[in-house]
Amino acid sequence: MTELVVTTATDGGEVLADAARVGNKFARQEVLRRAGFRVPEFFCLPAAAFDEALDALRPSLPAEPADGADRAEVESWCAAAREALGGARLPVALAERIRKEFAAVAGPEGLVAVRACVVPAVTAPEAAGADAAEAIGEDSAVDPFAGMSDSFLYVDEDGLEDAVLGCWASAFNPQAVRYRTLRGLDPLRARVAVGVQRMVLGTRSFVAFTRDPRDGAVRRVVAAAYGIGEGVVQEKADIDHFFHDPATDEVTALTVRKQWSMGLPEGAAAGAPVLLPVAGELADVPVLDDDQVRAVAELAARVEELFGVPQDIEGALTEDGLVHLLQARPLVTAPPTTTATAAAGTAPATGTATADAASEESGNDQVYWGNHNITESFPGVSGALTFSQSREFYRRSFTDLYRRMGVPESWVRDNAHRLARMVGYLEGQVYYRLDDWHALHGQMPMFELVRRGWEQAMGITGPARGERRWAAPAVALALPRLAWRSALHPWQVKSFLRWWDRQMAEAETIGDSPEELIAFYRRLWERAGERWGVTLVNAFIALVVLGAGSVLLRRWTGEGPQVLVGLMGGGRENRSLEAVRAAMGLAELVGAVPELRAAVLDDASDPERLWRQIVEGQYGAAVGDAARGYVARYGDRALHDLKLEEPTPRQRPWTVLALIRPLVRQGATVAASRADEQAAARKARERLHEVLPNPVRRTVLLGITSLARDLARIREDTRFCRTQLFGLSRDVMWRLGAELARTGVLDDALDVADLTVEEVIGAFDGTGTVTDLRALVALRRTQRERWAKNPQRPALLGTPAGLALARALPRASAVGKAAVADDGLLRGIGSSGGVVRGRAKVVLDPSTDPDLAAGRILVARETDPGWLFLMMSATGMVVERGTLLSHTAITGRLLGVPTVVAVPGATTAIPDGAWIELDGAAGTVRLLPPSEQPEEPEQPEQPEEPGESEAPVGTAPIDGTAPTDGTATTEKGDRT
Repeated sequence: MTELVVTTATDGGEVLADAARVGNKFARQEVLRRAGFRVPEFFCLPAAAFDEALDALRPSLPAEPADGADRAEVESWCAAAREALGGARLPVALAERIRKEFAAVAGPEGLVAVRACVVPAVTAPEAAGADAAEAIGEDSAVDPFAGMSDSFLYVDEDGLEDAVLGCWASAFNPQAVRYRTLRGLDPLRARVAVGVQRMVLGTRSFVAFTRDPRDGAVRRVVAAAYGIGEGVVQEKADIDHFFHDPATDEVTALTVRKQWSMGLPEGAAAGAPVLLPVAGELADVPVLDDDQVRAVAELAARVEELFGVPQDIEGALTEDGLVHLLQARPLVTAPPTTTATAAAGTAPATGTATADAASEESGNDQVYWGNHNITESFPGVSGALTFSQSREFYRRSFTDLYRRMGVPESWVRDNAHRLARMVGYLEGQVYYRLDDWHALHGQMPMFELVRRGWEQAMGITGPARGERRWAAPAVALALPRLAWRSALHPWQVKSFLRWWDRQMAEAETIGDSPEELIAFYRRLWERAGERWGVTLVNAFIALVVLGAGSVLLRRWTGEGPQVLVGLMGGGRENRSLEAVRAAMGLAELVGAVPELRAAVLDDASDPERLWRQIVEGQYGAAVGDAARGYVARYGDRALHDLKLEEPTPRQRPWTVLALIRPLVRQGATVAASRADEQAAARKARERLHEVLPNPVRRTVLLGITSLARDLARIREDTRFCRTQLFGLSRDVMWRLGAELARTGVLDDALDVADLTVEEVIGAFDGTGTVTDLRALVALRRTQRERWAKNPQRPALLGTPAGLALARALPRASAVGKAAVADDGLLRGIGSSGGVVRGRAKVVLDPSTDPDLAAGRILVARETDPGWLFLMMSATGMVVERGTLLSHTAITGRLLGVPTVVAVPGATTAIPDGAWIELDGAAGTVRLLPPSEQPEEPEQPEQPEEPGESEAPVGTAPIDGTAPTDGTATTEKGDRT
């Protein structure tokens, strides 16, 4: 005979701990009770009681919809079942039994909480062979079903029967029906268990997490309010937040003024909870003191230890100070999927979690992915061609780095699988696979010198951080090798750049036949794989130098790294800046020819036709030579120039006109650009003299910054070489694509964007495995277009380990924290000094006309070298990604544009067109209130000549005057 009421006295240990019968919520409570936790007494009506009640009503219900019935028919039947259950009466014997158990649990005058819990549609033994989706139940590890079923609090004996029926009826609540439908679960198969538990009359209640839900860090987070827990769970009460660090036992608090709590209406003996005013003397008192926070944190930790996975618990403190544990569930940080395992996350009676639940929930069993840094190069969704080329680049170049840094060849060979997956393809977005980066870099003892700076540059935080692998003595023994490598570095860089220029010259001699193109491509990448590690050694040394400089600056002056940043300006031009100033020079020549200037600024002009006229000399030989020379030297530099599906001026030379148009309109000159750069560097040196009067120490810091400046120049030089490397690869692939289209293998030359490099080459050399490339292209294009519509993924995320990516990615959870502090400032890394106020121009699509950024503060997720012309139009830059050595930071310094990088969430926190103040030294961004927004002058009817106009609408000096320090022009707004 099926038992319809189960108590701790009658159970015998079999039913109450079985989630398939009573649901995850009550099974866990039984496990906790047996383990000695202070859990209020309870009894259950298992799902079998619900089944009997529903079966008894089926004759009066409409016919159950057949498989495949439409949504309206299913929802109509569920509504009828809900109404029937809510209006039914319990069998007399069952009603008497629950009244008896009520008295045993709460006493004749007591109160109980009556809660529903959705249980799996199959029993645990059946689940192994059943559809796994049907084994998902409320409070499971992968899907909490939060808010889907009903609970009733402060229930007395007279209200008990109605509360049980209400819980049963909630199986078919409209939101539960829709939720199950969306999740691919059958709403008709819903089953509900009901728990009846002594009501704890808490004066304070809490929810606690054993991991910080913001970033997954091992930090206990407690949210607490006066009154019962509904005030916290439903966020109706005023809530204090507490943070407990288990490593230091330190407690920090974020408290609010408490006005409201939740509890039983004053004077009522039973009934639904309501909002109640908090006593005035308690309004500003933290809900919990530090010792109570530690006690709650320790309770949560013990629950985690019992179940083996991070936990989310609820509890209450009574007037006597005792802490009561009311609920516990696995901490869910990933979105639910329909492929979860049976009753995942429910601890068996022994108190251990299933292996599947542990692997999917534990922060220690996550694969961490980051694109904080790489998105500069591969923003948005990339095609298969781009990803396959980027994967090859990382594999070859880092293999050469580890060889140069002394990692044993045998170890590199044994970890070839890690080198092959340094980057991953997450629904079209290129991400670093961080566990492999930690493992690979961890083989270099010197890496410990730069680990912190490297993780900051990569945007790695919280549990995604790696562990220290080398002790101080091992690092010290590695220093001589690093010193020797640093001494050889300048010579090796010069050798690398000479070699690269020879490759560019050789590329001019390559013919058009597929055989020649493929041979050149193979030869180029084989040679690059033997040399590109030099560029990565440069990045390593730069991190060491910057770290040393920052430490000395802070120790000697107490200043942050902003002074160091300013000193890095000036010096010899790098190749990236040469490209910018070559464009400025071309813009100057164009501006000097009135007819040509007017044509370039005219939006109605045909750019392709106008470009042809320019290079043919119709506007003078000097302009034509400069235009052809720009494309020949810098034609690979463009927006997204590492994405092989994107054209550059090498393929579309007339696009140069759109790049120089804002420079022509502004009247930008090379001489003014150089003067701005020198003035900024001079101001930084003056600041150093103020904060560090000691001449010896000042000389040391100037020497360090001089070395850092050289390393930054090398970085930009070699990044330009990388642009050209990908440019040559683009040219080869597009030419091969043209041949495939000419012979009818593909419909269009650019269809190669949706093939891998090896698939393109394999179509010619007989190594391809797919003959119908058209079908493959169509499949991948459809997939890529679908991915492009998806929301932007977080820069740092974790996926469950041990799962195929297609299954793990829907469960991905963001890792990180917001940038906005209590003072309302957005904070990042100040990378180019100066303060500027102006209207924000939020740019998510870098193909935006540079004119639209003119006179505005550019706000973007990331930039790459192709953004230079947008940057040059802007008065300041705020970027979500980046570091002191990122392209954005370096360019901001070179152009004298105040810049803040690594500002998480900037593009969503700053509305387009909002007035903001950017402090490039402090690394802060502030939204200006109306009282601080300057009045905007009226636009002149006709544009004035360059150099004669006022500051453009959208920028304003802070003090209402033009800058006098030489760091800005009136066209650029105020930079102080």
